[in-house]
Amino acid sequence: MLDTLFFIASIIPFLIQGISVTLQVTLFAFAIGLALASLLTPIRVFAPVLLSWLPRTYVELFRGTPLLVQLFLIYFGLPSKGIKLDALTAGILALGLNSAAYQAEIFRASIKGIPESQFLAAESLGMSRLQVYRYVVFPQAFRIALPALVNEFVTLMKESSLVAIIGVAELTRRGEYLVAYTFRALEVYIAVAMLYLVLCLTFSQGAKIIEKKLKIPGYERSS
Repeated sequence: MLDTLFFIASIIPFLIQGISVTLQVTLFAFAIGLALASLLTPIRVFAPVLLSWLPRTYVELFRGTPLLVQLFLIYFGLPSKGIKLDALTAGILALGLNSAAYQAEIFRASIKGIPESQFLAAESLGMSRLQVYRYVVFPQAFRIALPALVNEFVTLMKESSLVAIIGVAELTRRGEYLVAYTFRALEVYIAVAMLYLVLCLTFSQGAKIIEKKLKIPGYERSS
């Protein structure tokens, strides 16, 4: 037992070096997803039916296919068309495109939770559709969506372990290096799991503090 604990303690510093890559992948992928979702959502919610099918198709495509397959298509498939990306860029892009579909659905549901009277009031003041979305809808939708966005961020952090398959030296990949060197898979992956747990709990607790500060007075999120 003590030997196991000492071994886990000894490999933690090596594994921690992969956390920066894990965070880099997660943050950039989430930012890509947030940017795309901010474009997809207003088109789906406010655009005519002839245009709204585009973001709907995007969402169904990325939510309905495995993330691992999407990763392989970008990293192994695009080079056949002359587009070659390094492993880190391909991983971030795949995760970002996938996350955009989920974030778009989160924002769509949040917008649907805003009373229609606010849209009518804003338009009666002479605001354009773009102004309504920018100044009235999006600020409220973001605050309503924050808990779900935090869940998506934590999910994305855990899914970032998939980029280890294409050789990105993040937390999970460093665990694989240690397993190959020490042949102690159980202890290594326990340590990896512990670090992921610490990361996820830290971000979740931090987000709860932010959520309380940004909570819309009088708005109750349905369970």
